[in-house]
Amino acid sequence: MPKIEVKDLHFAYPGGQEVLTGLNLPFDDRSTAIIGQNGAGKTTFVKLLKGLLKPTQGDVWIKGFNTKEHTVAFLARHIGLVFQNPNDQIFKSRVLDEVMFGPINIGQAEQEARENGIKALDLVGLSDQTEVNPYDLSLSDRKLVSIAAVIAMNTDILIFDEPTIAQDFCGRERIKKIISQLKKEGKLIITIIHDMDFVAETFERTIVLRQGTVLLDGEPREVFARERELQEAYLEQPHVTRLAQKLGIKDTLLTPDELIEYIKKRNA
Repeated sequence: MPKIEVKDLHFAYPGGQEVLTGLNLPFDDRSTAIIGQNGAGKTTFVKLLKGLLKPTQGDVWIKGFNTKEHTVAFLARHIGLVFQNPNDQIFKSRVLDEVMFGPINIGQAEQEARENGIKALDLVGLSDQTEVNPYDLSLSDRKLVSIAAVIAMNTDILIFDEPTIAQDFCGRERIKKIISQLKKEGKLIITIIHDMDFVAETFERTIVLRQGTVLLDGEPREVFARERELQEAYLEQPHVTRLAQKLGIKDTLLTPDELIEYIKKRNA
C-alpha cells in the first residue's frame, strides 16, 4: 500500500476557483520534490496532505487513513510538516523544549520525547544548543530547530517546505545528509521547493504542478530533460543542466560531479 494515495483530488477555497483539479498521485518510499511557480497549488496540496485542509472532492489517504475522517491531531502521528518560515513554528524559549513539544503532544512519554529530541538535534548539528533560546540563533539554525522538532515526532512521512531557505552551502549539505539519513530509516520525505539544483542533487522523484494539475511526474533526470514543458510551468532547469547544454552536451546532467566526470571521460 502506498504511504500516501491521492484520488481525484479537487480543492477550492470558499467562493474561489479551483486551486487543484483532479489529482491522482500515489506516494511510495521515494523522496519526492514538488515544484511549480507561485500559485501552482503546491502549498495548498501539502496542507491537504497534512489534513489542515479537506478536499472539496476526492480523497487523500495517509497510511490508509482518509483525511476527511480524521483530525489533524490524529494525522500528526503519521505525517509531519516543517514550515517554510521557522518563526511561524517556533514558540518555546528553550531549544530542547521546542523540539520536545511535538513528540509530547502526540503522546510520547517525556523521557521518550527527550531522547528523540536530543537525537534529532544531534542529526541537525545542534546538540550543543539545547538550553539556548531559539530566537538567539540565526535564521538558518532556527530552520534546523524546526526540522529537528518534526524529526523528533518520529512520523513515517515528513514534509519540508523550502528546506534550504536561509542556508549557505554548508547548511544545504547538512540538509542533504539529513534527508539521506531519514530515507535510510524508511521515511517518506516530500518537499515543496524553488531550488532546482537541490532537487536535482537530492530527490528521487519530481512532480511539476501547473495551474493545479500535474504537468510532469518522474525521476529528476527525466523531468529536467523536458525543457519545453518546464518553460510552460515557468521553471528553469538546474544550473548544471543548462551549462552542459551550452557546452554542447546532449545528455541531461544534474550535478557538478556528473559534469566533471563527463568531461573527464570525453577528454580521455
